[in-house]
Amino acid sequence: MRETMKEVVVTAPHKVEIREAPIPVPKDDEVLIRMKSAGVCGSDHHIYHGTNPCSTYPRIPGHENAGIVERVGKNVKNVKQGDHVIVDLIHTCGECYQCKIGRKNVCSHVAVRGSGADGGWREFFTAPADEIYKISESVSWEDAALVEPYAIGAHCTARGRVVPEDIVLILGTGTIGSIILQTCKAKGCKTVICADINDSSLERAKGYGADYVINSQKEDLADAVQKITDGCGVTIAFDSACFPGSLTMIMKPGIVCNAGRVVPMGFCTEPEEITQAMINQRELDIIGSRMSCFQFEPTIQRMEEKAFKTEGIATTFIKFSEIEKVFQYMDNPVPEVKKMVILFD
Repeated sequence: MRETMKEVVVTAPHKVEIREAPIPVPKDDEVLIRMKSAGVCGSDHHIYHGTNPCSTYPRIPGHENAGIVERVGKNVKNVKQGDHVIVDLIHTCGECYQCKIGRKNVCSHVAVRGSGADGGWREFFTAPADEIYKISESVSWEDAALVEPYAIGAHCTARGRVVPEDIVLILGTGTIGSIILQTCKAKGCKTVICADINDSSLERAKGYGADYVINSQKEDLADAVQKITDGCGVTIAFDSACFPGSLTMIMKPGIVCNAGRVVPMGFCTEPEEITQAMINQRELDIIGSRMSCFQFEPTIQRMEEKAFKTEGIATTFIKFSEIEKVFQYMDNPVPEVKKMVILFD
């Protein structure tokens, strides 16, 4: 086995270096992973552009990581050399209030790979064995990189208490919006409305089961929702568009019904024009959702069962040896590149 590897380091906003570094040696309770695929998330775009409030520099991005076990420490029992694995994105303390009540994704000391700690955009890296999950070799590396975003869909819909009777609005039908759509339909929701300003994204949403689509640049969102719901409004709205003002937009009267729920998915730091009256007149639940919690193993099982419509979720596959293309698309976005996945040589 060779002694060095290549790693991608964002040293500061808009500054990237490809470095040669020693291949790490796993400690007794760790696993050395040879990377095979890594998803490119919106948060990776924000890290590169300097707009991720949770990130520090220099940083190796990448939290949607899949690979092969190369070596294991002497105490590791759950995986062995050659296993295909998914790596959890969070490292937690296990001792704080949040960890003890089952909310480890918001641990007081959480370290998020690819954001507050180095991630998987490198040829090898180590992780504690209890943060590694086996996945069947029948799952392609292209799909394995999507386990983490599908786990987000499972988590946010659980946080939002989605039930079959819900009338759902999803603002923003990119990767996460499309996954939330699939998850709501899998939970039995008969009416899922998707809104976006991109017609190709809305057309894709129809293929994933959207019952209604709204181009919010061409139609008034509240008026369209009122027509679809016979004046009742939706029972739950997910903001997966996450632009400045998007949360205010979906809380406009006429969109979410009295006693409805709103689940914002982003980390936009700009203030919005939300008032107490907007929440309390309708007694809305505003439900935070960050990453996922205990959703990797059930999501892996569903991926192995081919329960997801993964085709078209990732639109662009880029070799690790051509990693500069990822940043070219970040600098010069095009509508057809909705989600990138890095495939390691």
